[in-house]
Order: sequence, then C-alpha cells, then structure tokens
Amino acid sequence: MTENTICRQYQRTIHLTPAVFLLILITVAIKFTILPSAATAADGQALETTIPTAADASTEETAQSADAVARELANPNSSLATLTLKSQYRWYTGDLPGADDQNNFTMVFQPIFPLSMPKDDNGNARTVFFRPGFPMLFDQPVPREENGALDWDGVTALGDIGFDIGYGVSAKSGFIWAVGMVGTLPTATDDDVGGKQLRLGPEFLLAKFEKWGLYGIFPSHQWNVTGWSDESFSTTQFQPVLTFLLGDGWTVGSSPIGFYNWESSDWTIPINLNVSKTVVLGKTPWKFALEANYYVEQPDAFGPQWMIGFNISPVVKNPFQKGFSRLIGAN
Repeated sequence: MTENTICRQYQRTIHLTPAVFLLILITVAIKFTILPSAATAADGQALETTIPTAADASTEETAQSADAVARELANPNSSLATLTLKSQYRWYTGDLPGADDQNNFTMVFQPIFPLSMPKDDNGNARTVFFRPGFPMLFDQPVPREENGALDWDGVTALGDIGFDIGYGVSAKSGFIWAVGMVGTLPTATDDDVGGKQLRLGPEFLLAKFEKWGLYGIFPSHQWNVTGWSDESFSTTQFQPVLTFLLGDGWTVGSSPIGFYNWESSDWTIPINLNVSKTVVLGKTPWKFALEANYYVEQPDAFGPQWMIGFNISPVVKNPFQKGFSRLIGAN
C-alpha cells in the first residue's frame, strides 16, 4: 500500500468521523426521548386533546390532535420538546470563476428541550429554552488558488455549532415575546468551514397569535468574542415569521433568515416559502416540512442562490422537565 493511498484513507476516516458522531447523537436522543404518551402544551400541561392511538381513535379525533400540536409547534416559545433533523441542498452563485457550478448538502440536528415554568400572575405561559444546532456539511465548496488559477474543493466536516438560550412568554392575549442570547461555538473539524471564534450576542422575539395563524419578527446579532482568528465579525440576523394554520395539521408560511455583515457591508436576503404537515403516528406527533429559498441578494463574490430543505420533527418527552420543576419548586 502506497503512502498516498494511506493518506487518502486517513482523510476519508477523518471526514467520516463527524458524520458518525452526529449519527450517534441522533440515535441516543431518539432512544431516550421518543414520546410514549400525550404531548405537552406551552403551559407545561397536557394538551387539551390527548394523542389517541390508531386503534382507539377516529380519523376526526386524530386530525384534531394533529391540529392542536401543529398550532403549538407554530409558537416560537413552544414548550413541546422536539428532535428536528434538517436536510438542506444549496446551489451557489457569484463572480468567482466556477461559483455558479458549486452546490452542497447540509444536515442539521436540532434537539429542543424547552423548560416550562409556572404561569405568572396573569396566567401567561413562561418557558426557558436552549436550542443547539449541530451542522454536518457535505462537499461544502471552498475556493483555493493554485499556480495562479482558482480551483474548488468540496469539504466534508462538522460545522460550527450554533445555539440560543433565553426566556419566553406566551400571553393569553396571543402576544408572544422572548429575550435571550445567541452564539456560535468554534467546533468545525475543518478550518476552511469554521469561523475559529466564539461569537455571542443578543436576540429577541415579538409575535402575535391569531385564529388564522401567527406573525412576528425574530432579530439577533453576533460579535466575535474570542478565538484563534483575529478577523472581526459583526453580523445581524433577521427573521420575519408568517404562518397560516390551514387545519388538519397543515401549515403554510414564510420565515426567511437574512443576514447583514457589518464588516463587509454584504446582504444575504432570501425569499422563503414553507409548508408543513403534522400527523400522529401511534402516540407520537410528527411534523414534516418542506421549504425553499430563493436568494435575491448575496455577497458578490460567492453566496447561495437556491436552497431546498426537508425537515422531520418528532415530538418527544422532555427528560429535563421534571428535574427543572423540582429545582424551581414548581412541584
């Protein structure tokens, strides 16, 4: 076996390791959290419509249950615990030679275990949340200059882990608000796809539930705090949210995530359309969602042009709720 062959096999092993780690993480999460009984609403109590099994429920009852869960999942402050797996395919464009020929596939695992607090004196539901996102990048295009010519490499690696942590209130009037902190951890297994910085900043949410659905805005900002990169980072993220509840577990809406980079003065602005269906399989509610982005603005040199995504979100039991309730004396 030649030295080059050994090196190639070693590189493939290094690339596969993050994917194996992500698979193990998902498997363990599913093993210990798949929901065995009724879902939980934003106030920490069981939903008014319990989740019937296929054997003892009519089609109408199951549809009502799916509708109740779909409405709760539309709430950004929802206390329903979910294990979301996002599959995203992107096509790129830009002024760099060969930019229009680049694409990549990304998987993001996002376990969400919100912690419900007792209602306040006005009967408003309160939630503490921590939402990490573990991205796995496949063939992420990276430009390299060799011998005076630009070439592209496809990098497969675990990306920087993003997260947010905060406190949210869902008022009886339908108003929803939250404040918290958003951040990025320098966990990328390849420097070419990582920021090499710890980034932190504020976030807030303001939204309103109506009978037909929900609308709101979810902005945040991050700065570089520390790390082994001296490059300054200052980026604002903005996400308008619009969701229509169509009944029978169906929703349609738009929640584009845009960015403004204050260092390079670059905008990234997508037009987004998403549709989802919540169903009850056995006793477990599942949300299936399809979304598409078309980017009307991106950095001139290189940026995304299209994104197609498919998301799967089973509602699961929250293994941390009981301990948290005891900690704050809610039991």
